[in-house]
Parts: sequence; C-alpha cells; structure tokens
Amino acid sequence: MSQLSFMMITASPDVASFIELHGVDRIFMDQEVLGKAERQGHLDTHKAAHSLEEIASVASVLKQAELMVRLNPLQASTRQEVDAAIAHGAQRLMLPMFSSRNEVGQFLDMVNSRVPVTFLAETAASLVRLPDWLGLLTPGRDEVHIGLNDLSLSMGLSFLFEPMAARLLDPAAAALNQAGVTWGVGGVARIGQGELPAETVIGEHVRLGSQWIILSRAFHSGAATSAELLETLDFPSEINKLRQAESHWRSADEASLLANQRELAECAYRLGSRGGV
Repeated sequence: MSQLSFMMITASPDVASFIELHGVDRIFMDQEVLGKAERQGHLDTHKAAHSLEEIASVASVLKQAELMVRLNPLQASTRQEVDAAIAHGAQRLMLPMFSSRNEVGQFLDMVNSRVPVTFLAETAASLVRLPDWLGLLTPGRDEVHIGLNDLSLSMGLSFLFEPMAARLLDPAAAALNQAGVTWGVGGVARIGQGELPAETVIGEHVRLGSQWIILSRAFHSGAATSAELLETLDFPSEINKLRQAESHWRSADEASLLANQRELAECAYRLGSRGGV
C-alpha cells in the first residue's frame, strides 16, 4: 500500500507554496460556518471561514498539491457555494455534516462531475449508513474522510479518539477498503507532542488502511508566511518524523498493530474520563 498522504489547512499562498514542496499533498480551505460554532465552540478547532478571494489566491500558486474546499452542510444555497468554489479554483469539494444517501446523491448531482468530492463522515448516522451511500461514489475519484471531532460529539463522548479506541471505525474501514474508495480519518499532531502520541495514531492508520490524515495546527500555528512557519518549527524535519513512524508500523506484524491499538484505546479512554484534552 502507498504511504499516507497529508493535508493541511492554510489560507496563505506563501505557506501553501512552501508546504506542497515538503510533503503536503492537499491544501485544505474551509468555508464551513453554519452550526460549527454551536457544535465545536468549546473545542480548539479551525472555525474561521476562508473567502473566495483567499481560495483564488491559493489556487493561483499551487503547482502540484490539490486544493480542497469544505463547504457548508447541504442547504438552500449549496448549489451557489459549489459553483463559486469551483469558479475560484477549488479542485475538490468536501461536504460536511451529512447523514443519508439522499444528501450524498443531491450533492453529487450539484457538483455534476466537475471536480471530485470528499464526503466528511462525522455523524453517527453517516457512519452507520456508510454501506448504504458508499455505492454512489466513484472509486479513484471521490473519497471519504471520517471526522473525529463531530463524530465523538454526536456520540456524547469527551475525547475525539474514543470512537477509534472502541474500534467503531473498523467496519467502515473494511467497507471502504473493499470498495476501493480512498479514505482518511482525523488529524495528527507532531511526533513527541500531545498526551496521545502521534506515533500511536499513525500506527492505527496503518492498521485500518487509512490513506489520508490532516496535519494539526501543531504544524503551522496559524503562520501567515513560510518564514513565520519556519520560526516555529523545522517543517521538513517534522514531516520526516511522521514518515519514520509510518515506516516503522508498515513493517510491523498484525500482533504489534493490535497491541498499538490497545495502547491507543487505554490512553483515549483515560483522557476521555478526564473530559478530553
């Protein structure tokens, strides 16, 4: 299996140009605002909406990374949002907070094959119903990303990795892998940071067969320029550390991967019982 692909959120053309040269395969821009503050107001998550002008500015500098734009959940103006994002350079669109086959079909009809789509499965309903809507996607083109923040919230859980700890993603992973649909899940911090080690998270991605992961804000801290980014961290070195962790797990046997899953579960449940981090 090919190595994990990384995506990162930024509205800075300078940062986007830099990170696409250093291992980031997809630039993630975000227009989702409807209902987000109400759901995630207490969490340290990305909540700022990127403008169409910012999308166009980033699109104009990219040479190899794909530009993905997350829109609002399906609503009355979704068709206009789709048209505007594509017109300003979006090469892939993401639909958040859907729950049914009907919503997936509606969105695909609106996009009308102009760009590929990533469906953000981040509700309990979307995960349970995945076998029902998965067949509408075009393998090798459309993708799925499992969003742990809202998924854990929809389940009344305190820590975003608890669904992964309980192996609730295993059936979805198996279905996606069998269907040949590229998929990813959640995000990852820098190696050596956080109470749930990034290397443990990477191991679970390898076990499940995930192919995409979001680089958390620990990789950019809101940097507006590449110089500002490099003042905070040695970005290429941090990407290399992730690759080293991934390489370790890709050479591990099934027993080691399962032991890593149990370590992740123990840590996630401990953090969940404390109310998360």
